[in-house]
Amino acid sequence: MSELSAQNSSLVIGEGVTFVGSISAPGRASINGSVTGEVTVADLQIGPKGSVTGQINAQVIDVHGVLAENIVCHDHILIHRSGSVAGNLDYSEIEIERGGQFKGQMTQHPAGQVQGKPPVNARP
Repeated sequence: MSELSAQNSSLVIGEGVTFVGSISAPGRASINGSVTGEVTVADLQIGPKGSVTGQINAQVIDVHGVLAENIVCHDHILIHRSGSVAGNLDYSEIEIERGGQFKGQMTQHPAGQVQGKPPVNARP
């Protein structure tokens, strides 16, 4: 994952930070800490030490750490070799690098037909 900066991110949760609650961000959320709750963003980036659990709704998801529970990805989810995803996943496109892990139930939908409302300011 590239260097995190406030210029290219709507929200950054750093290593060691724990957040419980709801997050709604119009752009990117870069998470290297722990988040539990409801997350609605256009672009979710989970760093190697990041953990996100709860109701997730994003256009694009990039997982180097841990993502769990109920996940809706309207476009593309990428699980890197260090990434782990568990739970219910609704998605349009998925890519799992060798070593990446998925456990749970996944449902693929045609592009633009993933159930649930797309995040605000999501890419077309």
